[in-house]
Amino acid sequence: MSGRTFGAVSRNLTAITILAAALLAAAPEAGAVPSFARQTGMACEACHTVYPELTHFGRVFKANGYILTNVKQVRDVTGKKEELLSLAQTVPLSIMAQISYTQMKTGVPDLSSAGAPGVAQNGTAGFPQQLSLFYAGKIAPNFGAFFQLTYANDTGTIGIDNTDLRFADTTLLANNSPLTYGISLNNNPTVQDLWNTTPAWGFPFSGSNANVSPLAGTAIDGAFAQDVAGITGYLFWNESLYAEFGGYRSAKQGQTNALTGGAGPLDGTASNVMSGLAPYWRVAYEYNVDRHSIEAGLYGAQFRLYPGAGAPLSGPLNRFNDVAEDIQYQFVGDENLFTLAATHIHESMTLDASFANGGAANPKNNLSTTRAWATYYYRRKIGGTVGYFSTTGSADTALYPANPAGGPGVVYSANGSPDTRGWLAEVNYLPWLNVKISAQYTAYSKFNGAGTNYDGVGRSASDNNTLYLLLWFAY
Repeated sequence: MSGRTFGAVSRNLTAITILAAALLAAAPEAGAVPSFARQTGMACEACHTVYPELTHFGRVFKANGYILTNVKQVRDVTGKKEELLSLAQTVPLSIMAQISYTQMKTGVPDLSSAGAPGVAQNGTAGFPQQLSLFYAGKIAPNFGAFFQLTYANDTGTIGIDNTDLRFADTTLLANNSPLTYGISLNNNPTVQDLWNTTPAWGFPFSGSNANVSPLAGTAIDGAFAQDVAGITGYLFWNESLYAEFGGYRSAKQGQTNALTGGAGPLDGTASNVMSGLAPYWRVAYEYNVDRHSIEAGLYGAQFRLYPGAGAPLSGPLNRFNDVAEDIQYQFVGDENLFTLAATHIHESMTLDASFANGGAANPKNNLSTTRAWATYYYRRKIGGTVGYFSTTGSADTALYPANPAGGPGVVYSANGSPDTRGWLAEVNYLPWLNVKISAQYTAYSKFNGAGTNYDGVGRSASDNNTLYLLLWFAY
């Protein structure tokens, strides 16, 4: 998954501005693939309500390392019957495509001319917006993978996307309750999570990459997707109580060290490089009765970053401490399916590096993000979602800057506030379980700190309202 950079961001907006731009510009990615259906011999509805949202069985399948299989295996064992090889005769590959159209309420300025700007074409077709190849399933006994390569139309390149490699096993405790334990090697904090409440797999499950994105976002909310390497260990007791702990290091793609000519080590030409290991943690409890399940949990991470971008990787750091709560209720009936979910992320920032170089007006800031949504489907054919989103935080005129030239704004904040909120509604039709047709509308009541004239040159929050049409299929 790739992000877009804001072309008009000034040079002195270091660490946090670059971080926020990368975070908000990236669209969420898909997570359900037919490879798993082929491997298990079960239809998509065993693991999903409607893809990519997981059922309880889907969460258990993921926790156990994606290894459940009904496919004939090529096997090898030692003389003591120890398994050396268990290799599926069918390679677990699949493809996914998203074809989209995006229309904003009001077009954005066209900055291509040297004179007074015109208005850019309002209406963007993505054909495709995204095309992905997956290897998803068992690799060896107790070892499985979800591995994704993606072409994205905003960059025109192919790159590594969400990836989760797992070793997992299960043992029975003294009271015969199962304990699943495992290790995840992944490249996006929360991509390994079992619930659809955390950022990597939370709603909206897909979004336009041709709209206007607000300035601010918390660090755990996608800022480091495909930009890190992490290893976490987890325990899942009785398919109910879950605990996970691990850490992440910077693993930037496409970064070259000018001295060595190789991919590393990272130097000051890279931006937002982690200092040491960034700890990540997660606890959750799920209670299941009949067709109902409810989950409540906490998750968080702490990131210490060198701004880089031309500055040496030494001296003051920027610190982001994220703590989040989440809750999910799910009813899975034969005809009716309902999900209610929410998450709240609170971030405390200590910006020693950015404050010292003028990239932040305050040495400390805070930022909070809230998302809540309700989804209903009838017979997994027709359904929809209504969601609310809000980002609020302390004002900082350097972190969330005004337009320095007084020209067309769009991505600026006239009052230095990060506050953004609005509603999102989506209608879906699935003619088949692996094909989804969606119409999604995003409406803003506040954008970058204000409802009207948020950029100082007359643009209102509602001008960024977006209609997004999507054909999404996987095979």
